[in-house]
Amino acid sequence: MENSSTRLHKFANSSSATIQQRIGPEYAGPLGILQALADGTKLLFKEDLLPSRGDVRLFSIGPSIVVISILLSYLVIPFGYRLILADLSIGVFLWIAISSIAPIGLLMSGYGSNNKYSFSGGLRAAAQSISYEIPLTLCVLSISLRVIR
Repeated sequence: MENSSTRLHKFANSSSATIQQRIGPEYAGPLGILQALADGTKLLFKEDLLPSRGDVRLFSIGPSIVVISILLSYLVIPFGYRLILADLSIGVFLWIAISSIAPIGLLMSGYGSNNKYSFSGGLRAAAQSISYEIPLTLCVLSISLRVIR
């Protein structure tokens, strides 16, 4: 049985294949259903390239901080009536605070590479993340204030 993320992944792969005029990846399972699993497995076994003159710890910890902040934000989302990972009265504020940690990881990765272009790319990515967080925070807080009343 397919869920929505599998269908969305298949749609993204087939639409990018159509745009690039190439045959889509239908070799992983029937009709390409297992393509997401194949992509994840390929990503796990790729070679880890580290900068020779950069700070290896900062360069490696940065993506981990981004992924951990995204995964921790799922703690406050109620998935069902009885399926709540953490029932907090400040769940919305905690979600906003946890999701605001991700730009720090982007900056750390850019700075840890010891390359001016990577650092400017990290600054740009962090600035984009921060610039979208402000309206997102205002929207989420306005909706939550409306629900509280």
